[in-house]
Amino acid sequence: MKRLEGKVALISGTARGQGRATALRFAAEGALVVGGDLLHEEAVGTQRLIAREGGTALTPGPLDVTDEDSVRAWVAEAADAFGGIDILCANAGAVRFGAIDSRPYADFNFAMRAELDSVWLTAHLAWPHLVRSRGCVLTVGSAAWLTGSLTDRRTALPRALDCARAGGTPIASKGAVIALTRRLAAEGAPHGIRANCVSPGTIDTVGSRSSLLPEEHPMRSIAEHIPLGRVGVPADVVDAAVFLVSDEASHITGADLVVDGGWSTVLPCAITRKESRT
Repeated sequence: MKRLEGKVALISGTARGQGRATALRFAAEGALVVGGDLLHEEAVGTQRLIAREGGTALTPGPLDVTDEDSVRAWVAEAADAFGGIDILCANAGAVRFGAIDSRPYADFNFAMRAELDSVWLTAHLAWPHLVRSRGCVLTVGSAAWLTGSLTDRRTALPRALDCARAGGTPIASKGAVIALTRRLAAEGAPHGIRANCVSPGTIDTVGSRSSLLPEEHPMRSIAEHIPLGRVGVPADVVDAAVFLVSDEASHITGADLVVDGGWSTVLPCAITRKESRT
């Protein structure tokens, strides 16, 4: 039996990158996927890919995860189509990069709304359905929230979970997402709802190759400093996501599963000075 057989999975940000990879994998594991994205035609493309592989997916109209009416309609259509919701994967977001002295307050507000408020809003509106199904919530953090960085000046300004759009890493907003996830775990426990987070490190995508990994970027050599010897690929994150929403993780809630090859454990940022090696 497939690991998510018959589960209704609501996944935001399915147009590209990690969101698309998550939708495809969840469908392959038997989930009935309801996707959504502001890039509606590309999200419909993800639906077609799922159908081509024999899966079941639905993509209602364009989804704006910062707009209450848009999210409400998305949740309602999923529940009406499939009779309920078992899994919420709050994957979508948006990005404006910059250090604290280089970006206006409006950019900070934009990032927090897109990355944090969107998680609260989707969870808030899906919650009654998750109570009925004793379902689960999966959020997306980042290994970058665990520490500061001398090489990655993105204070408080995050990225979409869809790495293909921007390829960056979030800081303050992702720490807040993890705190919110733990709160959801506490409030959901009496209803049998689990809430967990997956926090990727550097993931090799079209976006990260153009923004974090080109020759001129100070983090270009990060793979040399990852204990497992390589940057991640989308499948690494999706494997963790499938586990956390499956029955195999039935006694896990409030967790943040870091998928970074050990980077945050021993070396929280790329090295900028020559080190003596022993």
